[in-house]
Amino acid sequence: MPSHEFLPSEQPVQLLDQDGRRVEDAGRVFPSDEAMLRAHEELVVGRRINEQAYALVRQGRLAVYPSSYGQEACEVAAAMVLGDQDWLFPTYRDVVSIIGRGVDPVETLTLLKGDWHCGYDPTEHRVAPQTTPLATQLIHAVGVAHAATLRGDDTVVMAMCGDGATSEGDFHEALNFAAVFKAPVVFFVQNNEYAISVPLARQTVAPSLAHKAVGYGMPGERVDGNDVAALLSVLGDAVAAARAGGGPSLVEAHTYRMQAHTNADDATRYRADDEVEKWQDRDPLLRSEAYLAGCDLLTGERTAEIAARAESVATAMRDGLMLDVEPDPAHLFDHVYATPTPQLGEQAAFLADELSREGVS
Repeated sequence: MPSHEFLPSEQPVQLLDQDGRRVEDAGRVFPSDEAMLRAHEELVVGRRINEQAYALVRQGRLAVYPSSYGQEACEVAAAMVLGDQDWLFPTYRDVVSIIGRGVDPVETLTLLKGDWHCGYDPTEHRVAPQTTPLATQLIHAVGVAHAATLRGDDTVVMAMCGDGATSEGDFHEALNFAAVFKAPVVFFVQNNEYAISVPLARQTVAPSLAHKAVGYGMPGERVDGNDVAALLSVLGDAVAAARAGGGPSLVEAHTYRMQAHTNADDATRYRADDEVEKWQDRDPLLRSEAYLAGCDLLTGERTAEIAARAESVATAMRDGLMLDVEPDPAHLFDHVYATPTPQLGEQAAFLADELSREGVS
């Protein structure tokens, strides 16, 4: 494929404007009514998850929560375009995507409560553990994708990261390996404008993050990250191409982090209120709602059903995370290696001795 065909579009792909009106794009297929209704429902549930998790942080029931408030369209679309045989490799901010894959909400948030390394079985829904280090999961994602190819499995891997991760060495190693070995990976970059407090302009001088794909010999594309219809179309095409043997690709979603990086961050120190207000009109949830209402696809009864499901998920989160558990310190050494090393055994014995002398059983 000529290198110019790897280049992303000049403007992010958009199929719904910020008022929920369709934007014609002859090169893209608009999602079905059924897909748009499902996506809207997942957006409502995702927003409620963000709100509830934020409240749990304030109550001291979660240690930390990196909110995806305002980025829910990216989260929802990433989960929806994957099949049961596929894998999702999320970051710490991708709670809504993980739950969208079917993982129990309480198990998903166990890591952020601080009770366990990973609260769910990664193999059950094919969702890798959330990672806090930036971009390390991308290399793991490529390894899983390459292994699937060697086995002849029909598997595609969605490797998620933020714009800050694209400044890390692991990001570049992952893209290079994936391109050389034509691994079936979709690198999905949620560009929310800030790597904690560092604006994108201080991270790169590339025309866009999607342009970085060209240097590794894979196609890149830009998409409106608050337009769930465009995301379903672009990510769906990328997954289909990878499954058909087309190798990896990179999709950059242009979105915005409406809330602070985490509860430990004061976003007012590095961005102005009027900047945040400009993005409120681009809310992905309001956009899908306006589209569906304009097409008479969203009835009052369906709206009530969606609201009831969202509240049910929030209630289950609240009830589950209010329970106090007593983690066993010895479990700290479980699952580090398939075969524990002698050094790990020594550390476990040292901790057990310390706890014994302090009277902790």
